[in-house]
Amino acid sequence: MVKISIIGAGSAVFSMNLVRDLCLTESLHGSTISLMDINKERLEVVHDLARRYVAEMNVEVGFQKTMSREASLQDADFVVNAALVGGHQNQDIRRNIGEKHGYYRGVGLGRYHQLLFFLDVARDMEKICPDAWLIQCANPVFEGCTLLTRETKIKVVGLCHGHYGALKIAEILDLDLGKVTFQAPGFNHCIWMTHFLYEGKDAYPLIDEWIETKAEKYWEKWNPEFNENQMSPAAVDMYKMFGAFPIGDTARDGGWWYHSDLETKKRWYGPLGGFDSEAGWNRYLDRLGKRMDDMFRVARDPSASVTEQFPPIKSREQHIPLIDSLVNDKERSFQVNVPNNGAIHDIPDNVVVEIPGIASGRGIQGVHVGSLPKRLMLHMMIPRMLRMEWILEGFSTRDKKVLLHMLLEDHRTHSLEQAKILLEDILSLPINRGIAEYFE
Repeated sequence: MVKISIIGAGSAVFSMNLVRDLCLTESLHGSTISLMDINKERLEVVHDLARRYVAEMNVEVGFQKTMSREASLQDADFVVNAALVGGHQNQDIRRNIGEKHGYYRGVGLGRYHQLLFFLDVARDMEKICPDAWLIQCANPVFEGCTLLTRETKIKVVGLCHGHYGALKIAEILDLDLGKVTFQAPGFNHCIWMTHFLYEGKDAYPLIDEWIETKAEKYWEKWNPEFNENQMSPAAVDMYKMFGAFPIGDTARDGGWWYHSDLETKKRWYGPLGGFDSEAGWNRYLDRLGKRMDDMFRVARDPSASVTEQFPPIKSREQHIPLIDSLVNDKERSFQVNVPNNGAIHDIPDNVVVEIPGIASGRGIQGVHVGSLPKRLMLHMMIPRMLRMEWILEGFSTRDKKVLLHMLLEDHRTHSLEQAKILLEDILSLPINRGIAEYFE
């Protein structure tokens, strides 16, 4: 029996996925989930739905609900950090400021509000539950996990589900998923399929054949959802450029030339222009809003079935299976974000990488990957790692010149004055008061 603390439990769909997976994992029955969020209304809804779900499933799982992080961490064995500080509304405010100064779809300056929060949680864990595992799933996972493994003594692992994009490729190729194996190492949101096997044989020729004979017809009828970019023209173009297929959000985060304006986005990511376009982002928020409305509706109706909203089928989230492996010594493979420690050649040991890892009662051991293609390292991996280091340098030095330098490296910056004015406008936002004070 373990205690699992979910920080940011008001993310209702994510929290309910963990509840469902726990209910379907008999070896963890009797455990307790502590639901923590600062949004009282959403916390009440998730707590109500979770208790009803367990009752409908007739399993023994206990729940706590609290708006106090310290209370949630008390006696915790695992802490799942899923919190987005300020929510999506604040993201839109920051994006609008960027667009005002000529930066289409805004700028990313390190998400320091998230990093500050991550470190606060880890520091609290050092005092309250120092032996617990921190499972980091709120973004930015790459910067966040690297920061926490360098600055704290907490056991940290980052989890994401982007690697399942490899299975999307297999589905489009009409392959039996049970006969597919793959490896997709890199950094979180920058992972590349170095191995793709079908029935034990190299399946990359099947991708090449699909690109040659079927891709154009596929794209003619392609009308993807906001987040479907795995076999997009951008993903194929990146594969041709770097020699390995980009997986998950890697294709979405491709070079600026895929994102210069809405029409360009549509060319590379379909009619909506992908997740980060005006249309794609609004579609995402609309769907999120409707999903929350459904959750509230079920919560207000005691006669409604929660298991109809969340059928008792395990999700693809790795959190509960990973906890099960660590607690019950079940050796299994996962896609994890952990310090490199030699797994990927030419990456420092203290940089967190996303690689296959083996979890058991002994902990988590990363799998040795070896060398990545030289062009991929030079043009994608090393630049992405350097940006992470810039962000963490800013965090450690509190020097605004680091933020300015990051803006000056942005291809949309045309002058030093443009970057300076944007930086001051961003830091003067009320929602960024804490960040402005941090960098004073």
